[in-house]
Amino acid sequence: MRDVHVSAITDAVKKLCIEANLDLEPDMLRAFDGALRQERSPAGKQVLQILKQNAEMARTRRIPYCQDTGFVVCFVELGQEIHVTGGGLDDAINEGVRQGYREGYLRASIVRSPFDRVNTGDNTPAVIHADVVPGATLRILVMAKGGGCENRSKYRMLTPAEGVPGVKEWIIECVKTAGPDACPPLILGVGVGGTFEKSAILSKKALFRELGSPNPDPTLDALEKELLDRANRLGIGPQGYGGDTTAFGIHILTYPCHITSLPVAVTIECHAHRHKKVTL
Repeated sequence: MRDVHVSAITDAVKKLCIEANLDLEPDMLRAFDGALRQERSPAGKQVLQILKQNAEMARTRRIPYCQDTGFVVCFVELGQEIHVTGGGLDDAINEGVRQGYREGYLRASIVRSPFDRVNTGDNTPAVIHADVVPGATLRILVMAKGGGCENRSKYRMLTPAEGVPGVKEWIIECVKTAGPDACPPLILGVGVGGTFEKSAILSKKALFRELGSPNPDPTLDALEKELLDRANRLGIGPQGYGGDTTAFGIHILTYPCHITSLPVAVTIECHAHRHKKVTL
């Protein structure tokens, strides 16, 4: 058994929250470069250049990439040989969010209730998903999820008879309805199978796979490529100005499901896709 004190978790989450908002991951920067090489629309290319410049300014000037610094979605892979000491895991994560958003001068966007809409003032609480896994490490994955793209995320319970064609059409329909509102080029996380809540969690988790990397399942990899090609032929383009780059990637995770069900959840992510991870 290995001990990990809550102070180490809090410190790690604080740093992840700040860095996610200031310094885009290399896979996102590569996506900008790749799109600039392929984009044929002058307006679309100009937007991509501006977005890339914005990322560089955020990194060098240490200011947030976007004014919407997001709500924190945290996936935790807790090794079963880890003993968290000094307090609770959720409390430690939320304290890290609190410190990160205050010390990083990041906008607080969380309200304490969906009805009274009173801001909590420190961007807590985070949305935390924890899984117990083999081993003696603690892995923390953080996403700063903007509200605009989250509002365009969708869920649908298809019938098994609709099958793969129905799943494809639903995913493309989600891209169409998101349009310019979700700040394209988009990244789509798709969860298929499981239950109502499982598919939604899968759709969020799918976004943490490195952009541009192949899906380990060859069938899903082919499906992702087909859907990405279809999405980019919609012509919505960067920030909705038209062009070849409506989406950077579509990532799919699946799970076994009931014989009567075909749940499909689509999490829409904006072009910034602010995410970081650390292993303790």
